[in-house]
Amino acid sequence: MIVSSFIAFFVGGLICVIGQLMMDVGKMTPAHTLSTLVVAGAVLDGFGLYEPFIDFAGAGATVPITSFGNALTHGALQEAERHGFIGVLTGMFEVTSSGISAAIVFGLLAAFIFRSKSNSI
Repeated sequence: MIVSSFIAFFVGGLICVIGQLMMDVGKMTPAHTLSTLVVAGAVLDGFGLYEPFIDFAGAGATVPITSFGNALTHGALQEAERHGFIGVLTGMFEVTSSGISAAIVFGLLAAFIFRSKSNSI
């Protein structure tokens, strides 16, 4: 239990360090960094490497944004096997729809509750 928690903490932190280095050293914008990490997770899942990574790191691999790319690709590949080409389109959103919906709802709630610091409005 303690060892697996340490591994998850270390791996999740390492993914965050990679993202921070991409922004600081690579001078990438946050949007480019986010997109790159999502694509990295998708590519790793496409080659069948993300599931063993999850087995090793647990929450350290499922919590960071790379897991979103994994979920998109994993859902698309599973549904493609069952339903063909149309499964690629539906599978991506079947797995991730609850997370996307929650992000939209909580973002809307935060916009109603908190005031923007910019004076442009």
